[in-house]
Amino acid sequence: MELLTTNNVWMMICTALVFFMHLGFAFLEIGLTRQKNTLNILFKNIFIITVGLLLYCLVGFNLMYPGFSEEAIGLFGFAGWGLDAPVVEGALDLSYNEGYTYWTDFLFQGMFAATAATIVSGAVAERIKIGPFMIFTILYVGLVYPIAGSWKWGGGFLQKLDTPFYDFAGSTLVHSVGGWAAVVAVCLLGSRIGKFKNGKIQAIPGHNIPLATAGVLILWLGWFGFNGGSVLSADPGATSLTLVTTCLAAAAGGVVAAMVSAVKFKNLDLTMFLNGILGGLVAITAGADQMSPTDSILIGAIAGAIIVIAVSLIDRLRLDDPVGAIAVHLVCGIWGTLAVGLFGNLAGFGQFVSQLIGVGSYAAICIFSSFIILFGLKKIVGIRVSEREELEGLDVYEHGMNAYPDFRMNEH
Repeated sequence: MELLTTNNVWMMICTALVFFMHLGFAFLEIGLTRQKNTLNILFKNIFIITVGLLLYCLVGFNLMYPGFSEEAIGLFGFAGWGLDAPVVEGALDLSYNEGYTYWTDFLFQGMFAATAATIVSGAVAERIKIGPFMIFTILYVGLVYPIAGSWKWGGGFLQKLDTPFYDFAGSTLVHSVGGWAAVVAVCLLGSRIGKFKNGKIQAIPGHNIPLATAGVLILWLGWFGFNGGSVLSADPGATSLTLVTTCLAAAAGGVVAAMVSAVKFKNLDLTMFLNGILGGLVAITAGADQMSPTDSILIGAIAGAIIVIAVSLIDRLRLDDPVGAIAVHLVCGIWGTLAVGLFGNLAGFGQFVSQLIGVGSYAAICIFSSFIILFGLKKIVGIRVSEREELEGLDVYEHGMNAYPDFRMNEH
């Protein structure tokens, strides 16, 4: 019983840290966007975590787990409605799991589920209608994420490959699932007014870079729970190594992104530094428990360089991503997933092929499902606000108030 208590306490602490990441996402998004859309972004982030948890309780958890086990019934291994649907004998002792209780399992995994839609929120900021975004969140978090997640974490076909696909904490299962949907959403929405003029890329600065910086540091802290909790126990060796590799990859990603950016753009860009840190964190997430410290530094460093290249490429493709979500979560998520086959304990040709199969499988389901949802919404109700609403800000039109009512821009 002592083992259960120790492991369960650690898992609950990690759950709290992953929950705290939603504050980091919110700070980062509002910091890198304009003042007039602050409330809109905050509303979306609060909606995602609240509705995401309810959906995961009612539907998602039982779609994702037990997944494809023999006890599961119905389509996609759906075990029933709500947390009481499975018969869980010994939910509060070691007969459920040696690492944590049934209830802790649900809550920890539920925090992950909401993250996928949060990634999309940043990419579509400042021009998407709140109503269609809420519908998208309900469908994507409630159905797409758990079905896709069951392919690996629920014992599905990716877990049953001759060399099983490996994704320790979700470089693909969480970050790329959000990243692919972000690409589709950005393509269907189009760019913000003024982002591209006369064939040239125009910078649209965020209104609060200190807040964005705080958001990244909160996210880094939250990753101690995101990756540390994915050990699924308080095992000293595995947990310690995971936290070390996570931190080293983040540090390397930030430093290299800042250096490459300085060489390329001839300035010291803090936002690129910040996204480099996040890119390193996303990249190491797939194999944090399998890498040596040196491996993690290399993976993070390559992710930092990739961030600078990817952000520039995305701009040249006329894709408007205000917070760099596609570069961070999709591109670095793919890199980190493939890196499992190149570095660390699992490196090998067979593993690399399995990693490619996993990346391709998640690309297929995410692109297809997000396109069906968003294209359908675009045709039925429209997904983009009017030009006037976009120019004057979504806070007033969508929410009827200002985030900073006592502050007036350009006031002297």
